[in-house]
Amino acid sequence: MDKIVNELNKKVNIVLKGGSQKAVERHIKKGKLLPRQRIDALLDEGSPFLELSQMAGYEMYDKDHVPAGGIITGIGKVNGIDVMISCNDPTVKAGTYYPITVKKGLRAQTIAWENRLPTIYLDQEHFGRFFYNQARFSAENIPQVAVVLGSCTAGGAYIPAMSDECVIVKNQGSIFLAGPPLVKAAIGETVSMEDLGGGEMHSRVSGVVDYLANNDEHALYLARRIMKNKCLSRQTVDPVQNVKDPLYDVLDTYGLVGNCLYNSFDVREGAHFIQLCCKENIPLLFLQNITGFMVGKDAEQGGIAKNGAKLVTAVSCANVPKITVIIGGSFGAGNYGMCGRAYSPRFLFIWPNSLISVMGGEQAANVLTEIKKAQFNREKKEYDSKDLQNYRQTIIEKYKKEGSCYFSSAQPPSYDEIDKIGKPVKSKIKKIDHKKRNRILASLAWIFLFPLMCFCWMIREPHADQEDLRQDDCYPCFN
Repeated sequence: MDKIVNELNKKVNIVLKGGSQKAVERHIKKGKLLPRQRIDALLDEGSPFLELSQMAGYEMYDKDHVPAGGIITGIGKVNGIDVMISCNDPTVKAGTYYPITVKKGLRAQTIAWENRLPTIYLDQEHFGRFFYNQARFSAENIPQVAVVLGSCTAGGAYIPAMSDECVIVKNQGSIFLAGPPLVKAAIGETVSMEDLGGGEMHSRVSGVVDYLANNDEHALYLARRIMKNKCLSRQTVDPVQNVKDPLYDVLDTYGLVGNCLYNSFDVREGAHFIQLCCKENIPLLFLQNITGFMVGKDAEQGGIAKNGAKLVTAVSCANVPKITVIIGGSFGAGNYGMCGRAYSPRFLFIWPNSLISVMGGEQAANVLTEIKKAQFNREKKEYDSKDLQNYRQTIIEKYKKEGSCYFSSAQPPSYDEIDKIGKPVKSKIKKIDHKKRNRILASLAWIFLFPLMCFCWMIREPHADQEDLRQDDCYPCFN
């Protein structure tokens, strides 16, 4: 296990460096803070930062190295408030967006939406669904603050405009739908970047931004102050507890849990338990180490299909917050019954020793090898047992690679890999009860409309006879 954790730490350290050394030096020469320095300056001193989808983009693009998918997202505390932070990394391919960048950004928005987290965008670029989510955030009164530390072009210009409040850095940030070259090509107008969409123009003339900052540090200070003023009621303080040292060295526990990925712990049937939790509004934590549902004659006669369906149905219909941690194997329908990605857990974490597949690699290799042998026999072809063994080994290696935590966590919305000892992370989970909200709105509407209807009835003009009343279309609801 130590070897696996060391391998994870080695990969994480590569991600933390960001883009190439040349790109980092170029960024620093411009007087700008690096992306992770910006996040550190924004967060409360000494507070933890839960980075999400850290391994996004890992080995996804053959020629291009895209650390963290080109965007850093996570949850941290700003003036005591739990906040979702989304920060573009301009040192990775000059801030170019890959498909994985878009997926990761949208995943961060989904988490913020589900948990009612205020959101801060740092130097954000554009993608269509992002704007739709921003509008929904605004409708649900979830605070959004944009800090423009670089150029926001084309669709990226809408992000600060659609945020509640916006900060821009003087002589550094810019917001425009089309840059100077495109403006000149389109309408023949020659204009500088500052005059077209610089901080001075937007803060003094257009009114797109609310605050003009002198530098990165000043902008992040303003963002902290804005978040404090907007979210005074959201401030949280972790309870102080007398923490006792463990009786044994934590490292010794590495060998106690998850040391065999092909055997699952015995657990009681969970469908009824999940339904009870939903009735009591209790969040659910799933710890996955499951080889799948039992197969064979006895299992089928015992109704494994029916009982498994009950568990999957209960997980699907659970309307309380769900968090999943994969601590070992996650195979087949067991992934569904224990709230895998398709069943919308709020967060999904995975240990670095875990494997995820529709079935185990060896089982899949055995099945496919038998099919291959049957094909040769059917076609009356000769085959070498060594070739079949190589074929079987190739399948096992493929399953091992594509079932690893790194392959899964490279493609958000998916998994966040964690060390077993990982930081303790606390995050408020607020349930969005849309039915309750709709009932409240309907009640309020009736409270206001009923007196209005009575008032209209009282001030209506008298009519000569019933015929006039039928013909009168001023108050059709009283005919």
